[in-house]
Amino acid sequence: MSRGIYITANDKVLDQAIALLKSIRLHDPDTPIVLIPYDDNYQAIAKILQDSYGVEIYQDLEFIDRLSNQLYQIFGKGFFARPNQFRKQACWFGAFDQFIYIDTDIVVFDKIIDTTDFLDDYDFICYDYQHSGGIRNVFTPKIIEDGVLDERDIKDIFNGGFWGAKKNLISEEILYKTFAECAAHPEYFDFSQKTSDQPIINYMILKQVPRRFNIVRRAGGAPGSWAGSKHFQIQGHQVIDPNVNQPLQYLHWAGIRIQAGCPYWDIWKYYRYLGEQMPEDESLPPEAQSNFWKKILEKMKLRF
Repeated sequence: MSRGIYITANDKVLDQAIALLKSIRLHDPDTPIVLIPYDDNYQAIAKILQDSYGVEIYQDLEFIDRLSNQLYQIFGKGFFARPNQFRKQACWFGAFDQFIYIDTDIVVFDKIIDTTDFLDDYDFICYDYQHSGGIRNVFTPKIIEDGVLDERDIKDIFNGGFWGAKKNLISEEILYKTFAECAAHPEYFDFSQKTSDQPIINYMILKQVPRRFNIVRRAGGAPGSWAGSKHFQIQGHQVIDPNVNQPLQYLHWAGIRIQAGCPYWDIWKYYRYLGEQMPEDESLPPEAQSNFWKKILEKMKLRF
């Protein structure tokens, strides 16, 4: 039984990817990690992640292009703000029997692959409190009014940045069928905040996968994970959720620009520069940081 981690990234999110990979490898040097390229601009980041953290590139890049293009065409050009987010659907058909998918705007605080232990009893797992905020950024009330989903389903809404499942749980046929259903009823989905994949993935899992589990419902409770939560407490390089008196297993800056002054900036900065000379915040304005890495990446691309 193979277990592994998928991420999506391109050269523009190098800093975030480094922070994520350093946090993973600090606690887990061995679990295989596969990069699903977010677009065609990934050669430089792939080289860095492979050389420094043992990250491999998804083997069948032609399949990713075919899959994402087919899904994109179902809704039509211009419908989604970030259609490339759907490339992560290649997870279902990759090398791992059990996997977790992790967005790059996340850092982890333990051996996060162990969350797949829950897949011994379930087919799909998530680990967040997205459901506590209601249906916003996922569905509109009409999906309940029309009886497409019920209140029990709504309680299982999850964030699309961290989830796990089993290989081939979702087939290509189910993917295309689900997207066609969603395209026929755009009034059921909340795209007002320019979300792309989250409403569709939620609909697919809630309709197709009854054996699902949100880890926050485990016995004894579980901590939150969103960096927009103000009640977390920092103890050294650990983050504690006082509501359950437990350390976080990961922290997700969903919808938050990671820069000096953002929530839990010192935590992200610690992992980004782990093993390096820690720079002063004043030397890291977003524009300068972006230009610095842009120059490095451009130089590296000349080698390919």
